[in-house]
Amino acid sequence: MVALLQAVFSGLALGGIYALVALGFSITHTTTKTFNFGQGEFLAVGTLIGVSAVLLLAGKDITEALQVSDVTPFRYAMGLVASVVVLGLLGVLLYYTAVRPFVGFVGLAWVMSTIGFGIIIQNTALAIWGPTAIVLPSPLGNDVIRIGGAGIVPQEVLVLIVSVLMMFCMDYVLRKTRFGKAVRAVAHSRNAATLMGINVSAIVVLAFVVSSSLAGLAGMLIAPITTASVFMGLTIALKAFSAAIVGGLNNPRGCMLGGFLLGLLEALVGLWQAEMREISIFLLIILVLALKPEGLLGQRQVEKV
Repeated sequence: MVALLQAVFSGLALGGIYALVALGFSITHTTTKTFNFGQGEFLAVGTLIGVSAVLLLAGKDITEALQVSDVTPFRYAMGLVASVVVLGLLGVLLYYTAVRPFVGFVGLAWVMSTIGFGIIIQNTALAIWGPTAIVLPSPLGNDVIRIGGAGIVPQEVLVLIVSVLMMFCMDYVLRKTRFGKAVRAVAHSRNAATLMGINVSAIVVLAFVVSSSLAGLAGMLIAPITTASVFMGLTIALKAFSAAIVGGLNNPRGCMLGGFLLGLLEALVGLWQAEMREISIFLLIILVLALKPEGLLGQRQVEKV
């Protein structure tokens, strides 16, 4: 039971990261029917930018190693802000260079353009930071918190709290605010939204800003648990996209559900047989797509002709 509880704690923390990145996929799909297939590279670069901000605030060069004493809560918070802001600006650049030229055209040119943009970002980061992983100590320390015999580190608690708060905030904004109503209007019909006086271009750009910023936030949250590196984002982004598919791409709550479901599944299956974790995730995806292609909380879209 202790091992099971330990797996649940770890799975919830990991699921929170998947859910945050899945929300990013959802909001761009809702507004433009496109994705940023370079989201994994965005997450990695955002994390490295945040870690570099912590290093600079500690009076070190961005290639130096961080000590536990270097990572104070204030410096970590500033690094997180730097990651979110820079990633938001990268989201604007991504939209105008790799997505907007292809929106509305037949074909999937935007797929290759977003992948290409991600490769450019990754190789630029590789030239700046190199391939070596950077250890980012947690600003909350590594003392284990015991709950029912199972141990959880403070950073995992922080990941879970921030993820849940961000998801509730996103859900509230999308459902209760004027911006959320504008997003839903653009998702329903761009032409109708324009006729109603909504600045469709601004809403779409803001969607890419939010999507990219969520990747930066997720990366900085998980970096103290794993490490920060140029190659850290691909697996997380792939599983987050899977979470969005499982929960329902057009439903933010579904993305949250899918993220936590995949995180728990990965952790619980890992108790039984570690090499079955990825297999179980993709078996779940196949099962959901076969039985409910729109996702667990997704809605089937019917076009009237």
